[in-house]
Amino acid sequence: MDEGAEEEAPRRRIGKGWRIGLISAAVVSVLLSMVNASWIAAQPPGRLVVVARHGIVQQVAPGSGCDAKRIQADPQNDYIENTLPAIYKAAKLGADAIEIDVQATADGQAVAFRDADLGCRTNGTGPLADRSLAELKRLDVGYGYTGDGGHSFPLRGHGIGGMPTVEEVLREVPKSQIVFRFVGQDPGAADAVAAALKRAGAASAQRFAFEGDGAVTARAAQLLPGAWTFPEHPAGPCVADYVRTGWTSFVPASCHGATLALTVGERWKLWGWPYRFLDRMAAADAKVLMYGEEKDGALVGITDVAQYDKVPAGFRGYLFVEDFYTVGAALRR
Repeated sequence: MDEGAEEEAPRRRIGKGWRIGLISAAVVSVLLSMVNASWIAAQPPGRLVVVARHGIVQQVAPGSGCDAKRIQADPQNDYIENTLPAIYKAAKLGADAIEIDVQATADGQAVAFRDADLGCRTNGTGPLADRSLAELKRLDVGYGYTGDGGHSFPLRGHGIGGMPTVEEVLREVPKSQIVFRFVGQDPGAADAVAAALKRAGAASAQRFAFEGDGAVTARAAQLLPGAWTFPEHPAGPCVADYVRTGWTSFVPASCHGATLALTVGERWKLWGWPYRFLDRMAAADAKVLMYGEEKDGALVGITDVAQYDKVPAGFRGYLFVEDFYTVGAALRR
């Protein structure tokens, strides 16, 4: 065999090896695509549950500290978050569920209010937990809202006596699901809410969810067997585990019965998004929550129509909306 023929034989073997490798990679790629293809999957079971956070809220400018000091100078609405009119309006605009912030008063009542301290939004001062219900009912929960550095206060006087009890919320929206977000780390807040539910005759916990510090939600689960509880930032290992193994269609054990939170920006990293992923989570009895973004370590709901448009039409899970006054109209599309 001449020298040229000897050189040509290894080249043919190398070329054949490359072709086999490329064909194998293509076959694997096609198989992965078929296993995880959402476009050929049926829409998953369940339904979309739209959650209005705090009812109807005021739009605020970016910044830190008291957000009541950063509302729009010309507010689009005159609702005050966590009050009965704001909660009722959100339900009328189409919210399936309302997330309210709850905490216990000094005399063991459960009230809806976002801040542990009264100084930001009201004409009161100090911790809410140090005040009785009667004292809190005398406050103006719209007192501190301003959009021009304190020159005007468009909601002042509109929130006198406006801090509702849990019983009042239940009477206002008797058919809506309620997500109780516990403020702070006091398990006594769970006792106050459970007692309020009992007084209101709300025997079934299936209509409610309980979110917050682990010690508080654990107490809620103890008082209300079968209740759905989850941490304020329900990440857990499920999402990371699924990103590693989901390409095989295998759902890791950490996802079974889990509550997991996603933002619209991270949805593409999930194998089989949206329909195959949601179907797999439904089969694992996992609940999927979707938010607009994560900011400063906190999950923020959908704030505008552009974010809402990134949510797939067939999404089945809990969609948390921060500015329901703006986004509610888009839900009718």
